[in-house]
Amino acid sequence: MSAARLPLTILTLAFCVAATLAQAAGFRFIEVPADGAAPALQGAIWYPCAASPGEIVLRGLTLSGVKDCPISGETLPLVVVSHGRGGNFVGHYDTAETLADAGFVVAAINHPGDTVLDMSRFFDLSVYIERPTDIKRLIDYMLTASPAAANIDRRRIGLFGFSRGGYTGLVVIGANPDWAYATELCRGSSLKVCAQIRDKEYPTTALTHDKRVKAAVLADPLAMVFTPKSFADVSVPVQLWQSERGGDGVVPDTVAAVDKNLPAPHEYHVVPNSVHFSFLAPCWPALTKARPELCTDPPGFDRAGFHKQFDTAIVAFFRAHLAAR
Repeated sequence: MSAARLPLTILTLAFCVAATLAQAAGFRFIEVPADGAAPALQGAIWYPCAASPGEIVLRGLTLSGVKDCPISGETLPLVVVSHGRGGNFVGHYDTAETLADAGFVVAAINHPGDTVLDMSRFFDLSVYIERPTDIKRLIDYMLTASPAAANIDRRRIGLFGFSRGGYTGLVVIGANPDWAYATELCRGSSLKVCAQIRDKEYPTTALTHDKRVKAAVLADPLAMVFTPKSFADVSVPVQLWQSERGGDGVVPDTVAAVDKNLPAPHEYHVVPNSVHFSFLAPCWPALTKARPELCTDPPGFDRAGFHKQFDTAIVAFFRAHLAAR
């Protein structure tokens, strides 16, 4: 589909959807139990809460919500979140809060070995195999053992993924990478993951797809390992976002190729004057000081203003494609 550059329709949706946000976001930490050799998954859920909005302070970040508030509502849609390389479960807190305010349960976890607190497999191909399995385990937990299990409609599950989380989302909804396809892009790179690709040390474990996911929002997905044939089995609705300038290993042309090769109708938005990390939630002071590269946008780009439109467009997309039956 052709690229949309923040069209007026999104601004209209932003007004209409924002007018319906009435509930506070509840917030609760979760832990998905270890599964054999697979470690426990740490994370949190955001969800509708009938209490008045409050504030939660989390390591210098102030979240808007009510900690451990009782969950309000039944047969709620679920959205699971996969963070980018070396990120964590709060990297898209604004999107999670907006979805929870709008009546969704949102679950986000840290991917072991590829998170800010555990970079043990940061540059290893194994994380590309395990990330989709992490998401399947998260969905299993949310539907069976989580505090929100009784409130979730298992027929209405969506996924949000950014960067490596976008790669993760593509695999979860049916895409199959071709590791050899990245050989040329890895030429001259000293990264371990590229050395493994050049040496053809490709993973042999089967990738995890999950047909329970009925819609996906993908922001600047890491897509260098996908060929036109990789998407043959992808049939769910997708809202695809691309930064104009890319960054952190994500090349704009590879995201555009995802748009070109997805077989089913989908949305495609290119965000003018943005970089890769513009899709991360607006930074708080401590993060800006510690990791300025995550928080610096091109001159003239308003990250907070963009995210109001971005988050509202995501709510509208999931409302349309995870509608109650």
